[in-house]
Amino acid sequence: MKPTAFGTTLGKKTAAWRWLTLGLALTVAGCGLGGEAKYRDETAEKYEETNGSLLGNDRIGINNDADRPDASGGDSGIGVNSYLWRASLDTVSFMPLASADPFGGVIITDWFSPPESTNERFKINVYILGRDLRADGVRAAVFRQLRDPQNGSWIDASVEQQTPTDIENAILTRARQLRIASLQ
Repeated sequence: MKPTAFGTTLGKKTAAWRWLTLGLALTVAGCGLGGEAKYRDETAEKYEETNGSLLGNDRIGINNDADRPDASGGDSGIGVNSYLWRASLDTVSFMPLASADPFGGVIITDWFSPPESTNERFKINVYILGRDLRADGVRAAVFRQLRDPQNGSWIDASVEQQTPTDIENAILTRARQLRIASLQ
């Protein structure tokens, strides 16, 4: 090895490693300077803001609107307008429910055969489209099937165009009644 002004080539590598180690040690040691870290405890503030509830002022339930200052029915904990939700459940209450999702605003009934017509059955899907009590805030889909007299299987049949609109109007009428009753 050829000697240089700083010594041998091996000496340069050793010195570089020492400087690198010293720099790394100072960097790590500098992280702890400044004393103990202080964190703001927001627990009391969050408790105050949410009234001790996970959901704050929004409470899950259907009958809580009367207790609230803004009993509009649009800001309850269920995700959709509570008056439309209750009115929809009331309107299709004669049919068995297959599914009811208050957060998504979907009610699906199971097939229902009227007692006077056992060879015919109906199914209704109700969709609540928003948090406001509006005429365009609810949609209904009606399905109808007839029993095939030859083999007893169910065959899809048409539904009168006015039937879904009639169900939507019945839901809206009931929702208005519930809203008026909550204001009195």
